[in-house]
Amino acid sequence: MLDVLGNLERTHTCGELRESSVGGQVVLMGWVAKKRDFGVFTFIDLRDREGVTQVVVSEETAAEAHAKAKNLRGEFVIAVKGEVVSRAEGTHNKKLATGDIEIKVSELLILNDSKVPPFQLEVAGSENLAAEDTRLKYRYLDLRRPQLQHNIRMRAKAVSKIREYFDSRGFIEIETPILLKSTPEGARDFIVPSRIHTGKFFALPQSPQILKQLTMISGFDKYYQIARCFRDEDLRADRQPEFTQLDMEMSFVNREQVYREMEGMFNHVLKLIDVNLPTEWPRLTYAEAMRRYGSDKPDLRFGMELIDLSDELKDTDFAPFAEVLAKGGEIKAIVVKGRADYSRKQTDELQEFVKRYGAGALAWIKVPVRTGSDSDWAPASSLLKVLGEEKIARLTELSGAVEGDAVLIVAGKKSVVAAALGALRNEVARRENLIDRTKYECIIVTEFPMFEHDDETDTYVAAHHPFTSPMDEDLELFKTAVNDPSQHHLLGQVRAKAYDAVINGYECAGGSIRIHQKEVQALNFKALGMTPETARSRFGFFLDALEYGTPPHGGFAAGIERTCMILVGTENIRDVMAFPKTASAQDLMMDSPGDVDDAQLKELGICVVSE
Repeated sequence: MLDVLGNLERTHTCGELRESSVGGQVVLMGWVAKKRDFGVFTFIDLRDREGVTQVVVSEETAAEAHAKAKNLRGEFVIAVKGEVVSRAEGTHNKKLATGDIEIKVSELLILNDSKVPPFQLEVAGSENLAAEDTRLKYRYLDLRRPQLQHNIRMRAKAVSKIREYFDSRGFIEIETPILLKSTPEGARDFIVPSRIHTGKFFALPQSPQILKQLTMISGFDKYYQIARCFRDEDLRADRQPEFTQLDMEMSFVNREQVYREMEGMFNHVLKLIDVNLPTEWPRLTYAEAMRRYGSDKPDLRFGMELIDLSDELKDTDFAPFAEVLAKGGEIKAIVVKGRADYSRKQTDELQEFVKRYGAGALAWIKVPVRTGSDSDWAPASSLLKVLGEEKIARLTELSGAVEGDAVLIVAGKKSVVAAALGALRNEVARRENLIDRTKYECIIVTEFPMFEHDDETDTYVAAHHPFTSPMDEDLELFKTAVNDPSQHHLLGQVRAKAYDAVINGYECAGGSIRIHQKEVQALNFKALGMTPETARSRFGFFLDALEYGTPPHGGFAAGIERTCMILVGTENIRDVMAFPKTASAQDLMMDSPGDVDDAQLKELGICVVSE
């Protein structure tokens, strides 16, 4: 028989009582985390979101409560009333904030029972957790774990800090609609059918991009929003179909003014974990980031920069290298300090790793530690037979490798070399424990390409989004590339006023100065292969708005989940979301996406066709 709460009120949480509370009468409520039965005494660890308090039920002083305590199991919901007392000498628990006291129970109510949970909630170490799919199916139980409770609370604090920062800077929080028009220009839209307008569809926002620009045209000058966004992307382990981001936009600004707001906001938020970032973050152009690190979001907590060996090998007779260079590719390397002892198995593993990024092979040089005379000493290499000792020695010198180091080399298209070596740099740092997890290194990457070439369609697509402004210095190049079909290839050289904020190798925010003149916007649509009719049908309302005195403007969007991952030190995006989807975009708890009945489909004018 369960008890009724009645008018009993909780006086304290399970995490706040200390020695100063001894002698007081309290009422605690929560879940049974552990129960230990010692005959005449029953000890219970009572848990709520604030922590754990030990309560003691004695048969001698509270016979009725003690009889109830005998029936308790893990995750039962109870209320206890009693006196705060000091723990006996030698029984203090330094692992608990409340470990110096306990509650001597006079009354106990069993408010609800519980089935045995499908997995243990309290385990030591992430490696002992139940399978993630099981925990996602019973997410409401998984969320009782202290680590996830901490993560979700940190997320709430981060959002509060973001609002605190922008409110203090004179920004206005404006909510934009969730039901929008489909304007496909990036990932696939989630489509919502209209019952009232049969055959017509809304789309869920991939971001409030156009709407926040319209707030600038509306004269609000400084806008921000904690926005829910939706993208129907192909499956990726670190992505979610729905996510939250901060969006901000400002009028009459240049890039440096936006950078200051990005820096200020992140600096304010990271004080939650006592991290003080520099007032002005280092800047790095996209071109330099790719040249030095093979990534537009480099992790600066360790070195291992890419080294260009192309010039040294420009006259090589080794056919694979010569062919790469003849086609405009490059040959680059990284140096792994102290790993000349890589085994064949280890180098084979690294070779398979770079192949995932399109590299054909991974070459290596190992510089052994001298153990005899100089005449006996020489670097070993997988390229020794084709390049010879002299060239291997020269490449070793050029790379800066010293005794005990390994040089890992990739050749291919510039994009492939950057992707493969950039990823390998991170993978080696992870394997070799080169990353100082106590450090927080930030950077702003600037001057991104405005367009990316799609090899499959031989067309150019927007690298950021279609509303990003070209660099002033590249505006004439942009116009030439768009208007002269023979110069269309020059689009690949146009730089954008686009930028990213990067912390510890994570792209935490991205933004740009936007196009604010209708003629330039029309040119950009043309560059992306849109006819005037297509541009008008998709973005006519926006092109019209640009004709009514649009101010220069720019802004950025910051991923709330990505920011919180940094705050709590996890690499799993699902650890900072209350109810996430799986990597295959399913909700195992609610079993969605699910079916709808035929009557609903008929009302919406939808017929499902099986492939």
